[in-house]
This record gives sequence, C-alpha cells and structure tokens, in this order.
Amino acid sequence: MARHGGRGWYGRVVAAAVGVTAVAAATSVWTAQAGQTDGGSGAAGAGARPAQKPAHVSETIAHSSDGGAHAVNITIDDGPDPVWTPQVLRLLRDNGVKATFCMVGGQAEAHPDLVKQVVAAGHRLCDHTVSHDTTMDKKSESYQSQQIVDAERQITKASGGVRPMYYRAPGGAFTPYSRHLAASHGMRPLGWNVDSKDFERPGSDAIITTVKTELSNGPTILFHDAGGDRSQTVVALRTLLPWLKQQGYSFGFPVR
Repeated sequence: MARHGGRGWYGRVVAAAVGVTAVAAATSVWTAQAGQTDGGSGAAGAGARPAQKPAHVSETIAHSSDGGAHAVNITIDDGPDPVWTPQVLRLLRDNGVKATFCMVGGQAEAHPDLVKQVVAAGHRLCDHTVSHDTTMDKKSESYQSQQIVDAERQITKASGGVRPMYYRAPGGAFTPYSRHLAASHGMRPLGWNVDSKDFERPGSDAIITTVKTELSNGPTILFHDAGGDRSQTVVALRTLLPWLKQQGYSFGFPVR
C-alpha cells in the first residue's frame, strides 16, 4: 500500500538517484526459481527444506528493470487474496506477462496454494512484511527484524521452498537497517516509480490515466491484489497490459 499518496516518497528517491495438478506439473519451475534465489543450493517442493541463506545482494532500493531501457516491471502488493489474486494471475497469463508479487506474510501463510500458483506461473516473490505496518521506520530494529524475517519464513514455507527475491517496505517505510537486513537475506529492497493509486479505488479509468501519465517516471509500476475490493485494478490491468505491449514495452523483473 502506498503511504501519503504513494509515489511522492519514491519520486523523491528517483529524482535524487490452478490447483494441485498445476502445481505438481510446475515443480521444475519452482526448482529453477529456488536456484535463482538460493544460489542453486536446493530443489523446491512441497516437502523440501529451504536451502541455506542466499548471498548478500545490494541494499540500495531498486527501481530499474532487468529487461532494459524499454521494459516495465509489474509489481502486485498485499496478497495473496483468494478472490483477486486468481483474477490477476489469469490476466498476466493471458497477456504473457511475468510480475513480482509482494506478499504479506500472514496472507501467504493463509493461502499457500495461491503462493504456489504464483511461483508455478513463473512470477517472482517479494517480502512485504508480516503485518503491513506503514510505520515500521519509526519502530525498533528488533521489530523491523521480526516483521521482515518472519514474513520471509512464512512466504518461503507457503511457496514450498522458494524464497522471496525482494523486500518492499509497506508504504515505503525503509530504514538503513531494514535495507541492510533484507539484502543480507538475499532480498533486494524494492521501490516503485509509478503508483497507480489503485489502493484508493479512484475508478479504473483514473488508474489507467495515472499509469499512462506517470510511466515516464520509470519502469516499476505498483498495483494491489488485496487489501479490499480490487475489481478496479483488474479492469485497469485488462486495458493496460495490452496497451503497454502496443507501445512497444516488454516486461521484466526489478534488478537484483
């Protein structure tokens, strides 16, 4: 969820700088992603034990895309949700788009089947803390650690062993400590360039206009698949994904 209107905080940063069958069929996909996140140190699966901690990554907040200068990163926050996540997954599949899902630990724990579906479809996972506290930057380091590390554990367990590759602070509430901690667990801190404002439910037309207008700010676009009624987001994505393709954009992942 964006805090205080969302993109303002990141704008300053940028300016300054289907089910069990499907899951079983996609075991090789999980294994490949586990290799990416864990340095190839273990295969993922429903009963697999998570591999040892991955190597340290950069602790600077990522905004750019690994897809190059004319690629965008679709990022989806606050899920998984049993109503909206499947609809978002269908749209991504139908448009041949891969995205990064920033999951709340409690949601992942409650809906492990959805976490596995996200991974099986080739999307990436991101740690969005245990309880989505947008005031984390005002809390103690021990609290920040609990929120980040426990969510990492919840998401990894729910996925069947695939670790989150990124960490996004709720509302952009990063601290030097939280960035360093996440990076030491192999999770690149992840920002955004375009806040679609979908969390505020301004109407699908307004969401579409915001994304089109602000796309020049950078490639990482923020949407939500939980935290309330996300029907406007679904409608907006149904228009935006093909529109982005028509404009010549490809789809990548945030840099690591």
